[in-house]
Amino acid sequence: MTKTVNSWRSAFSIYTQRRVLSMIFLGFSAGLPFSLVSTTLSAWLADTQVSLSVIGYFSLVGAAYSIKVFWAPVVDRLPLPLFDRLLGKRRSWMLFAQLGVGIGLLGMSELEPVNHLQELAWLATWVAFCSATQDVAIDAYRIEAVAPQYQGAMAATYVFGYRLSLLVAGAGVFYIAEYQSWHLAYEAMAAAMLVGVAATLLVSEPEHAVDSRVRQLEERIETALGVTQDSSCLARLVAWFSDAVVSPFVEFFQRNGKAGVWILALIAVYKMSDIAMGVMANPFYLELGFSKKDIADVSKIFGFFMTIIGTSLGGVLVVRFGIMRPLLLGAVIVAATNLLFAALATVRPDIMLLAGVISADNLSGGIASAAFIAYLSSLTNSAYTATQYALFSSLMTLPAKLIGGFSGDIVADYGYYAFFTYSAVIGLPALILVMLLMRSGIGSDARER
Repeated sequence: MTKTVNSWRSAFSIYTQRRVLSMIFLGFSAGLPFSLVSTTLSAWLADTQVSLSVIGYFSLVGAAYSIKVFWAPVVDRLPLPLFDRLLGKRRSWMLFAQLGVGIGLLGMSELEPVNHLQELAWLATWVAFCSATQDVAIDAYRIEAVAPQYQGAMAATYVFGYRLSLLVAGAGVFYIAEYQSWHLAYEAMAAAMLVGVAATLLVSEPEHAVDSRVRQLEERIETALGVTQDSSCLARLVAWFSDAVVSPFVEFFQRNGKAGVWILALIAVYKMSDIAMGVMANPFYLELGFSKKDIADVSKIFGFFMTIIGTSLGGVLVVRFGIMRPLLLGAVIVAATNLLFAALATVRPDIMLLAGVISADNLSGGIASAAFIAYLSSLTNSAYTATQYALFSSLMTLPAKLIGGFSGDIVADYGYYAFFTYSAVIGLPALILVMLLMRSGIGSDARER
């Protein structure tokens, strides 16, 4: 079971720990390139009269974030020459990725989009790849750096830094581009990656304790796959694939047994209610008659602060009560706040009501996110941290995005009240699965350290 803290004062004191605070700067480094190869880049292309069809193709660059699970095993197992010896496994990959992002952004800043679209696309792809690699390495560092009960707090400070970087890479870039140029704006963002570089150099490498049972498991899987003991390149490649790719999946099910299926099901559905609702949120606000300025003011200002408060509170709840009870609370309040949107669809539009509903939604989403990240982190084995967490995070979003694809059809056929009620109801499977796992005592704090 998760170790809990007996006083609220002790629980809040977690935010004074050095490794928890360091996640602000690592979160900033992780979030900065995301907008610069997506929404901000689209604005730059549009401002230089690039066609909308070409801008649409540039959005494919973001696919790197969805398929990072495919190279996460490399981050887990492959030491970087020189970097690994000086910094350790996690920090070496973090620094390599951060330098790659900075160099890529600097290269983008030197190009004129209209005349160098192909070069810009390649550099944007490189930045997205390095950024996704940085995400994998930072997630692995975060999980290994502290015990499971502190993962909620680590998530809270990470989200704070990430949200700050989205403001810098969004509004900040627009201001620089307006008064100077897009080229200078991207040069400034390349320099801003030094925040992450400095944080990586200042933090200490976490311990990498590997249980002897993991090595025994890998040997059994190699034998089952017919891996030979000779020193040929093919034999070494197959052995590496077995240890880095096959073993993490086998180890997860060996450790959790049949309950592993229920755990994966919970991961797949936990964010479904939240993500499905978010797809139709902005169209809903516009249909109610709110101006784009009203939406921006309320969603950005209230949304930012309430998300930070929510994740911070979620981190404290995990320290205070363990992982599973805050996880259950998050499932309940996320579904419940969707019903507030349903109620909003039945009354006369009012800016204060909108602010209240958005505040409740972001507060509940922040609590749920902190608890859920702590839960996912507790499920990994320290021998396969990057690979297993990348798998969990991919599984977390894929079903929800598929369900979200039908949101527009539901609104068109049945209206917003029915849609938001539906988005609350699809949160029930997560609630049931959390209670099932709590009753069985399986799925919490399973990580071997």
